[in-house]
Amino acid sequence: MLAGLESLVRCESPSADLDAVAASADVVAEVGTSLLGVRPERIVIEGRAHLRWRLGDGPPRVLLLGHHDTVWPIGSLDRHPFSVVDGVLRGPGCFDMKAGLIMAFHALAALPDPSGVTLLVTGDEEMGSPTSRGLVEEEASRCAAALVLEASADGGALKTGRKGVSLYEVGVRGRAAHAGLEPERGVNATVELAHQVLAVSALPDPARGTSVTPTVLVSGTTTNTVAEAGRFAVDVRVADAAEQSRVDRAMRTLRPVLPGARLDIGGGPNRPPMEPAASAELFARAVAVAARLGLPEPVGTAVGGASDGNLTAGVGTPTLDGLGAVGGGAHADDEHVLVAELPGRSALLAALTDDLLTVPALRAGRPARLLGEGRA
Repeated sequence: MLAGLESLVRCESPSADLDAVAASADVVAEVGTSLLGVRPERIVIEGRAHLRWRLGDGPPRVLLLGHHDTVWPIGSLDRHPFSVVDGVLRGPGCFDMKAGLIMAFHALAALPDPSGVTLLVTGDEEMGSPTSRGLVEEEASRCAAALVLEASADGGALKTGRKGVSLYEVGVRGRAAHAGLEPERGVNATVELAHQVLAVSALPDPARGTSVTPTVLVSGTTTNTVAEAGRFAVDVRVADAAEQSRVDRAMRTLRPVLPGARLDIGGGPNRPPMEPAASAELFARAVAVAARLGLPEPVGTAVGGASDGNLTAGVGTPTLDGLGAVGGGAHADDEHVLVAELPGRSALLAALTDDLLTVPALRAGRPARLLGEGRA
């Protein structure tokens, strides 16, 4: 597992670099093929490389989902080289989420019969899945369960809920004028932006788990000119679909305050919430499988960050996330994986996948209530 993970980490794959993502897809395909005995389909959408393994004959039943792109720019290995010291593995993208890919390969290779499993590895998840979203949703809609290989939450917890994400850009158009000679002839976009930032800042509902955060703001051109135009970005996180709709309506009804100013509201919901109900049955099954294996009882938690698990849950497919590596430091200088946890986590993934494949309705290609069927 460590040798394969080293190969993946040493091939840097920042999402925005199409050549790097393509090279990474080559390495992922090579490592996966060596373990699974079959080459993946290479799916290129708008220049981005995604990989799909459909194993065995018959209809897809269980989707394993991961990504091979990272947030780390080319050259990050110089500052954060791959290493394994005192049981801690380090390197850009190791935790989020190249270790999860290695786990998936080894788990599937250990199955007596992986027929009915689809493994999808995308190349733009860190960008919000702009080209792979349709692919993820299509594959999920064909399956009765989705297991997402994103890294675990703190302490190895499985991710049983994820907030939904909406992204907006509020644009303001005013009128330029000389700031010293005749400022009264202008319509100050900076002042209008200030009004709108305050209006947006009133939309959160902490009791519902809703955050609405103005982030990047740009306005004006020179220090002696009344700003003609400006814009700011808004990051929204919600725990349920009703809140996502409420905030969207509020954003669409923003109105200018200054006479002569105009607003342009762009963006909207990006990923739906992965609500706990989407993972409840799969989590219960994971607990039963872990007990059968003699592994520690899994813990579940809801997190604020989004993943492609939001998309699979959004099309109605039962989804369990955070089945990947145990460690920490995602997107940060201390990104790391705890090596000792890799075998047990992989065994849990293998047994859970195998267990799902024994559900009679899944074998027949029909939707199923998962609990009470299969080996668990």
